[in-house]
Amino acid sequence: MSQIPAELKYVSSHEWIRDEGDGMVTVGITEHAQELLGDVVFVEAPEVDEDVDAEDEIAVVESVKAASDIYAPLAGTITEVNEELEDSPELINSDPYGDGWMFKMKLADAGDLEKLLSAEDYAEEIADE
Repeated sequence: MSQIPAELKYVSSHEWIRDEGDGMVTVGITEHAQELLGDVVFVEAPEVDEDVDAEDEIAVVESVKAASDIYAPLAGTITEVNEELEDSPELINSDPYGDGWMFKMKLADAGDLEKLLSAEDYAEEIADE
């Protein structure tokens, strides 16, 4: 069973979202997602200052098994990307909820966080995968 931290929010496409306050969030992929992918070998990060809509394809994670699109969980502006992933993409495997974070964004509407899945809801979604 994958670790699903209760303090985070989730989307069905396996991204996690940490509310940093002031409308800012940090985004990564879940432990479950990285387990499905296997060893991550390359990360194509989104562009800083890029405006995105919810569910836009904004990044790619490549593993030894497959390449997977990463989606914007909500509308907003990308403010920072994890540059460590360029040289060490395996951080997504070793610490998906910590050093393996992918990008930070300022939400267009912080109230949209209410639309995301709780840890319990996400656990139910992945139970049959």
